[in-house]
Amino acid sequence: MRYIKDIPHQDLKIGVYRWNNKYIIKIELGLLEQTYKIEEYEIQDIAELEGCLDEAFLNSVLVKFTEMQRDFQETLHRNNVLF
Repeated sequence: MRYIKDIPHQDLKIGVYRWNNKYIIKIELGLLEQTYKIEEYEIQDIAELEGCLDEAFLNSVLVKFTEMQRDFQETLHRNNVLF
């Protein structure tokens, strides 16, 4: 996987990579990560890809991170990993 660039954001770490004829967008918050893939032929350039990472999308990503954290905490509690 080849690193392309980071996209600045106040709360999220967003990295863009290229691998196997796809762009991979990795979005991280703390210990959690969401990954999105798009075929290279779907977009013309990285600027177009960055434009897709608009406020509505990133707000949705933040909501998913909250849900992911809650789900993970719940399973850890159910299985007595956290006391």
